[in-house]
Amino acid sequence: MPGGAGTEQTTTVIIGTGLSGLAVAAELRRHGVDSIVVDGLDLLGAGQPANTTSLQRCDAADSDSLRERNEILRHLRNYAASHSVDIRNTTRAVQLTMLGSADGTGAPQWQVHTPTGVLVADHIVLTRCAHSQLRRMINDFGLSVGRNVAAAMRAIGIYLVGVGELITPSPKEVLRQAKTVGQAISARVNPNGGGFPATGSLAMLGC
Repeated sequence: MPGGAGTEQTTTVIIGTGLSGLAVAAELRRHGVDSIVVDGLDLLGAGQPANTTSLQRCDAADSDSLRERNEILRHLRNYAASHSVDIRNTTRAVQLTMLGSADGTGAPQWQVHTPTGVLVADHIVLTRCAHSQLRRMINDFGLSVGRNVAAAMRAIGIYLVGVGELITPSPKEVLRQAKTVGQAISARVNPNGGGFPATGSLAMLGC
């Protein structure tokens, strides 16, 4: 079993250390929600890594869009560094395991297995995965999949940012999705509105 070295508890594990993952991590940090960001997800079995290059095609991006993306990435990396966001660029997720809910009645908890340990979280954010992989993942967990894959994933505590798109979403669309997901997770963590106000350098990146 991968990840037998130790277990860590966090509120959210974000899979993907690119623009989408950093945007979600920053949004959660602004709301006072803990997260750990890991790089990549190998879910296809037999040690075969998921081919993410075809899922995030950048061939249609023009130079202005790339400059905007790089500028936003720079801001997000600075924000993460100055606010001690837990980003593990060299750690990959190699397996997801769905557990029963902590109280036996709510949404499940998740174990994210890595080569160095297990991360236990209430929420998972995926930033690199095709819809076909998502459907297979849900089927593997014994759940039925309707027409709305994103809604089926949210019901079990998995959120999608920039996932399943035919082309890479624009930087503003990524920020919009990250903000929506960050607010949704924050609302579950702090149902009485106890989250932190949106402050910090990321405020200038609002959609």
